[in-house]
Amino acid sequence: MTTAHTTVHLLGLGAIGPGFADWPTLAALLRDEQTWSHTPTQIPALQVLPPAERRRIGVVIKLALATGLEAAQHAERDPAKLASVFSASNAEGENCHALCEALAGSDRFISPTRFHNSVHNASSGYWSIATGCMAQSTSLCAYDASFAAGLLEAATQVASTGDDCLLVVHDSVYPHPLGTARPLLDNMAIGLVLSAQAGNRSLARLDLSLSADATLSAVPPELAALQTGTPSGRALPLLSAVARKQETRVTLEYLAPLGLSVSITPCR
Repeated sequence: MTTAHTTVHLLGLGAIGPGFADWPTLAALLRDEQTWSHTPTQIPALQVLPPAERRRIGVVIKLALATGLEAAQHAERDPAKLASVFSASNAEGENCHALCEALAGSDRFISPTRFHNSVHNASSGYWSIATGCMAQSTSLCAYDASFAAGLLEAATQVASTGDDCLLVVHDSVYPHPLGTARPLLDNMAIGLVLSAQAGNRSLARLDLSLSADATLSAVPPELAALQTGTPSGRALPLLSAVARKQETRVTLEYLAPLGLSVSITPCR
């Protein structure tokens, strides 16, 4: 059983994670043109923020901004004009760890900079600073379903407003000992630019619906660790179809007992 569907068009993609530095590299991995290996995630230096902000931000904000900028560039859209959705299963792992250490200490002094960088909408705030974007922005969290929840939110916004929307789903690893309670493979982010209308930049049409069939789609065994190791990795079945220009339907992890069903129709 499925619900009424929402249709959007995919215009651009960005990706940074373990073993890939951008969407073209991840696409080649998904097409079996390269062999994936877990090399630590490398995040490029950002020049879009003023020097003071660049010194203060942590890994997850750099990761989210770099991925969002790649997706906007791929879509040939001005990032200053894009509505956005930032979705993550957790905020800044390193700052959370440092705040817990401070609270466990004798003086319990909390750094104001660490605090405001630890909140869940920090990436959204720094995106607006970096790009000058004044369009609406939403930050959300749905644990391991954070990709599907973000995709559903962004698609709903596109369908209701008619405006393009950037989705950035990003994950940040926790240092020990928090990492033992919430182990993640590595820092990783996926960015998508969605539109209500098809155009010469459209990569694929996506038809989304919630489904009572929660049997999740999988990727080849050699990429299984990448799919299950981070919430943003749950995007790989969809991204694989886009990379291969394959018309298919996938089911992504959502809030049990539901799955998010996505039919992918290549545009070019």
